[in-house]
Amino acid sequence: MKAAFLPDRGVVKVAGDGARNFLQGLVTADVLKLTAGAACFCALLTPQGKIIADFIVTAAPAQDGGGLFLDIPRTLGLTLVGKLNLYKLRAKVIIEDLSEVLGVMAVWDGSGLTTYGLCYADPRLPALGQRVMLPPHHAAAAAAELCAPLVDAGAYETHRIALGVPRGGLDFTYGDAFPHEADMDQLAGVDFGKGCYVGQEVVSRMEHRGTARTRALPIRYDGGAPQAGTAITAGDHQIGTMGSSAAGRGLALLRLDRVADALSRGERLSAGGVTIHPVKPDWARFGFPEATKATE
Repeated sequence: MKAAFLPDRGVVKVAGDGARNFLQGLVTADVLKLTAGAACFCALLTPQGKIIADFIVTAAPAQDGGGLFLDIPRTLGLTLVGKLNLYKLRAKVIIEDLSEVLGVMAVWDGSGLTTYGLCYADPRLPALGQRVMLPPHHAAAAAAELCAPLVDAGAYETHRIALGVPRGGLDFTYGDAFPHEADMDQLAGVDFGKGCYVGQEVVSRMEHRGTARTRALPIRYDGGAPQAGTAITAGDHQIGTMGSSAAGRGLALLRLDRVADALSRGERLSAGGVTIHPVKPDWARFGFPEATKATE
């Protein structure tokens, strides 16, 4: 088992009698189904269906005061609180950015419980392990209670990248990506059976028409890691953009149709002169012609 405190994550609390119904009408997941200690992955979208922020929501037990806690990208704390307050109107909710006093620790390659924070399984993928919401100064004690060495956050990044799970701000751009492009439909981030939420019409149309042509996909590369933001080309055509990378693996935002055409022509895919190879992860349910398996 390993544990890493994630300095890039923050916490927003949404509390009050109307908290669940308030979020239910805004985000892509069904928060009404949440039980204490469970979590769901979701996003707040623009009316045009683009991701403003993606986050994990967990429910605190009643004995701990209840409320919904949002495990968020820390840099988006003020943005998310501002957007939620715009939608609050007369809802009986209190929205607070607690990122100065609460953070998030990831635990993987094993599981356990700690009394130092709120534990919940990562809802995106079982292999991502679990997370603990806690004050930063309790991270070492929580890791010790879990019998897990506290490692650098870079070790968790390497684990995430190897699994092919996108990270906003690196593998897709907030305000410019649809949930399908960020693979949220594959990673339990969109409930297509719930009621209305902001941007639902666009997301539902993409799902039912199968019009998601661009996706964040895992890749492997030969040689040095391509820099994030580097254009990925096949022949004279750009087919995508490089995202995060570590230990020979990475993610890239790729046009699936253009990749398929390039592969059928036997063309080399390149990011800044580095050859890359798209890899279809085991969790992916969408078609990807001639993709290699994640284990290769």
